Amino acid sequence: MRVNVDGTKCAAYALCAEIAPEIFDLDDFGYAVATRDDVPAELEVAAGEAIEACPARAIRRLT
Repeated sequence: MRVNVDGTKCAAYALCAEIAPEIFDLDDFGYAVATRDDVPAELEVAAGEAIEACPARAIRRLT
């Protein structure tokens, strides 16, 4: 599984980084970035929770 953060949609709520800090980090301005190219199987549930929690719908799952 892969995830992508659309920087044009991210509104810096930072929920993804709180829910899945192993997958998401914040840049210097507080916007989310994915820190892994591939999400390991053991983190897929956390990634899904972060995707669902994003109010801006800035994160999407890539296959």
